[in-house]
Amino acid sequence: MPSFRKSSFGSRITGHSGIRDLMVDIGEARSAAGKEAIMMGGGNPAHIPEVQLIWRERLQALLDPPHEIDSVLVDYDGPAGNSRFLEAIAAFFNREFGWNISAKNVAVTNGGQTAFFFLLNLLAGRRDDGSDSHILLPLMPEYIGYADQSIDANLFVAKQPKIELIGDHQFKYHIDFDALEITDQTAAVCVSRPTNPSSNVLTDDEIARLSDLTREAGIPLIIDNAYGAPFPGVVFEEVKPIWDEHIILTLSLSKLGLPGIRTGIVIAQEDIIESLTTMTAIIGLANTNVGQAIVTPLVESGEILDISRDLIRPYYEKRSQHAIELLDEHLPADLPWRVHKSEGAFFVWLWFADLPISTKELYQRLKARKTFIVPGEYFFYGLKTEDWPHSRECIRLSFTQPAAVLEKGIRILGEEIRRAYENE
Repeated sequence: MPSFRKSSFGSRITGHSGIRDLMVDIGEARSAAGKEAIMMGGGNPAHIPEVQLIWRERLQALLDPPHEIDSVLVDYDGPAGNSRFLEAIAAFFNREFGWNISAKNVAVTNGGQTAFFFLLNLLAGRRDDGSDSHILLPLMPEYIGYADQSIDANLFVAKQPKIELIGDHQFKYHIDFDALEITDQTAAVCVSRPTNPSSNVLTDDEIARLSDLTREAGIPLIIDNAYGAPFPGVVFEEVKPIWDEHIILTLSLSKLGLPGIRTGIVIAQEDIIESLTTMTAIIGLANTNVGQAIVTPLVESGEILDISRDLIRPYYEKRSQHAIELLDEHLPADLPWRVHKSEGAFFVWLWFADLPISTKELYQRLKARKTFIVPGEYFFYGLKTEDWPHSRECIRLSFTQPAAVLEKGIRILGEEIRRAYENE
């Protein structure tokens, strides 16, 4: 086979990455060979029967006369998205939260992951004058999927959090505002809310402080709202959605239970939306129509709020509580483990202080027993401090699997943790 040379970007984006490992694990677990796998790694939403019934009803409505599905499947929409969907999103936020946006402030992308590839590289990297700019991540650990998206190297500057110890086996991260430094090279500040992986939810006051800092600096504040309020609403704290002209808010239909339709939503000032629209046209022509068609009537009626508040949030909050109960039951009480205070999303984030092996090694040991987690090393990037033991002592564990599967996986995790501390 002839060899070929890659560009520097080609080498970087095709190299080893945590997000690729995570998605390969999901694919393997879904295959016939992976039916016995205990999948506690990926961000796949749970199969919530009441919510899945809604999606089936909406699909049937598209199939029934006047057969809206024909246009959905056959016709391109514009690169910004379906005009009715864009209008519905703008009207929804204006009606429910008193915002003042129009369809020109909204764009659709092929999933939230694509939205961030566009946004991160639109705003940061090598500038026309030859200088470099970066994205500031004020709270590590942060989402694994940002890490390898840069066209230019060294796109991120990240900050360690303050760590609050709670009781014997809990903890919580806080932004260290004293350590934040916005410079001329800072292109934007970016946070996920709830934070993926830790489930940390930045308070309204913390978001307001970040908003003030970025507004004063004349740069965007990017808020990744994939799990957040108002939809899908997998937030166990009371928070208020926020938007302003300097804020870029991203949402997704995936965590509503529709990851297969790859629909991300960006709300931003008009020039950002225009840039995203151009990027979509150049890279992908247009976006998938199906997700927008399924959800549009639910956004127009406001039913999407009821689904999020009455079905989705209670389901995951109950799962979260059960997962923590299982950790208390199956992790050795005499060993130094802690779980981050569960405030949202689909995960528990575990910290094993002074763990004798790396969590990448722990991942391999668990995988050998068909039990999948995500090693924490992948979530710590952009830090100037290379030797921070905490970054090698954490794992992300999803609780979306059925209760019996989750219990078996946590029991196996407890066995391997005991082995790691006692035998290394």
